[in-house]
Amino acid sequence: MPASARLLATAVAAAACLGATAVPATATTDTDPVVSRGVTIPTFYNPPATLPAADGALVRSEPLPLALSLPGVGGPLPGTATRLMYRSTDSNGRPVAVTGAYIEPAAAWKGGGARPLAAVAPGTMGQGDQCAASLGLEHPLRLNGQTVSVGYENLAIYRLLAKGIAVVVTDYAGLGATDRLHTYVNRVDEAHAVLDAVRAARSVRGASVTADSRVALFGYSQGGGATAAAAELQATYAPDVTLAGTYSGAPPADLTDVTEAIDGSDLAGALGWSVNGFLQSDPALRPIAEAHLNDAGRAALADLSTMCVGDALFAYNSVRSTGWTTDGRPISDIIAAEPALRAFLDDQRVGRLRPSGPVRLATGTSDNLVPHGQARQLAVDWCRKGADVTYKAVALPDVGRPLINHFAPLLTDQGEAVSWLTDRLAGKPATSTCPALLSKS
Repeated sequence: MPASARLLATAVAAAACLGATAVPATATTDTDPVVSRGVTIPTFYNPPATLPAADGALVRSEPLPLALSLPGVGGPLPGTATRLMYRSTDSNGRPVAVTGAYIEPAAAWKGGGARPLAAVAPGTMGQGDQCAASLGLEHPLRLNGQTVSVGYENLAIYRLLAKGIAVVVTDYAGLGATDRLHTYVNRVDEAHAVLDAVRAARSVRGASVTADSRVALFGYSQGGGATAAAAELQATYAPDVTLAGTYSGAPPADLTDVTEAIDGSDLAGALGWSVNGFLQSDPALRPIAEAHLNDAGRAALADLSTMCVGDALFAYNSVRSTGWTTDGRPISDIIAAEPALRAFLDDQRVGRLRPSGPVRLATGTSDNLVPHGQARQLAVDWCRKGADVTYKAVALPDVGRPLINHFAPLLTDQGEAVSWLTDRLAGKPATSTCPALLSKS
């Protein structure tokens, strides 16, 4: 697969981008081994036939060895990890098994009150089960000649742990768990997975967090969309999870804009993940897709369904969807012409509900992969609904590569984002920037 040295050098950066989904997976039993691009997925990730009745209930757990860990006087540093499988509910109202991880920090919490919890929603990892963020904690870099998987979310996770904040990270529906496809950027699936991860963390054996612990959400790119959606749905889906603060970085709030932006970009493969996810969420859309996809398009979707971000960067960098369709139109034009597709993407729009608790929304002014304009509009929409929003425009120069324009603000702003969340978890009030933002809108 052709790939430039520059892309190899930015494989970790690449991963912070937007997410997607996959093509149908084969059903498995608890003991069937699943192999994805040469990686044997632990049987832990095979969901059982029957799930618990309650959302957030643990299905199973086991110790998770952290690859980046040091011995300490009071235990391993930065903490002790537990692999999780828990029940959630998908956008069709059906039970779904979701995997993830909980990390009990070695550091003491110095902010007062019970130890708080941060739920981390990963940025785009890919569509193959080997790409799951919980596996990235155990294998931060996987290069086997068939896949390139990078656990880039570990940086944010470890920064939170260093402050004495317990962390739970979700893999989302269908990523890691081997029974279905990852429904990437499905706002309901992702929001539910994030909120149910909080519930699951409270019942982990040995966890110091309780129902009294303050809760924060952290996510960038796909993760930013997930935390934004979770903050919107918390009041109705998880009233038992009170949010002290939510960080939503570069959220893909308007998938119509994002779909057009990623086509032909460094991360064009995410367009295939998105289509795969749409079809997983709503099989009624499949005849429409079949009518418009040519053989190359169908082959690309199947190929991408088992790829991680690094794989897609190498194989589908700058590919345009015009080569995937029967009439040479880009997928964004086909979506615009098909009422059912338009309605599906419109239903994924984040910004129609008021989020719970204070929210910090950050976006790079030069981000043209997950476009800055639609992310800023989300902040405006929330402010108009009376939300407590701290908006941060991360001003960086346009370097000519959409992937870097999207990734650079994550690194530039991450420390400030963690500090903002830490203050919310310590009970300090946020300062809304809505008056200034609305005065310019």
